[in-house]
Amino acid sequence: MNIRVPGVDTAIKYLRPDAKWDLYNQTFTRWDCPHNSQPPSWQEIQERVEKDTEIYNYYRYMIDREREYGDWRDQLNLLFDDIKSGNLESGKWVQMVESVKKRYPKPETEPPN
Repeated sequence: MNIRVPGVDTAIKYLRPDAKWDLYNQTFTRWDCPHNSQPPSWQEIQERVEKDTEIYNYYRYMIDREREYGDWRDQLNLLFDDIKSGNLESGKWVQMVESVKKRYPKPETEPPN
């Protein structure tokens, strides 16, 4: 899943993906769009930032888990060691994954649209 980091730049890119622009404070100093669309209003931008923030906050657990799981090669080594020792039910890899999932639980609410 591609989770956008919330921000004004990200919101503008989402709202007008083909546009090239420069922004100073809340004023566009350059606006080039191949579709001749107008720049988004500041209200549109703020609404998109709020929506992106809501989505980002919901899926933050995935970002945190991915960081904590570490390199997939390290995970495979843990799993290999557990296979060799015949300890797939409660080996080092399972313990590591369970502790990460416990630290960063999936939200119980429905994801935002």
